[in-house]
Amino acid sequence: MATSTETAPITITESALAQLKRIKEQEKISDEHGLRVGVKGGGCSGFSYVLGFDLQTDKDTVYEIDGLKIFMEKAHALYLVGMEIDWVEGLNNRGFSFNNPNASSTCGCGTSFSA
Repeated sequence: MATSTETAPITITESALAQLKRIKEQEKISDEHGLRVGVKGGGCSGFSYVLGFDLQTDKDTVYEIDGLKIFMEKAHALYLVGMEIDWVEGLNNRGFSFNNPNASSTCGCGTSFSA
């Protein structure tokens, strides 16, 4: 299990970090868990984002952003490098948003993309 001292390949805004920490505390998620950020096949544009608390696996590289452990498989970094995760709270939309410079197209729901 690799632990990286490098800067994480993604950024998480202050509002998203606050929301993630609130969820972790509210759901009583243990410190063994970290935030899994990744991709999986599927969704209306080809790939869907993976975002959730999980346990570390042998395939993960571990990063830390403002005290929050981030788990990411090396193979997924290719699709995610430079991505920003934000928390949006507006009249028409509330939730995490993904600003991914590697996406050649995205769907209307904002949770899937093609590269």
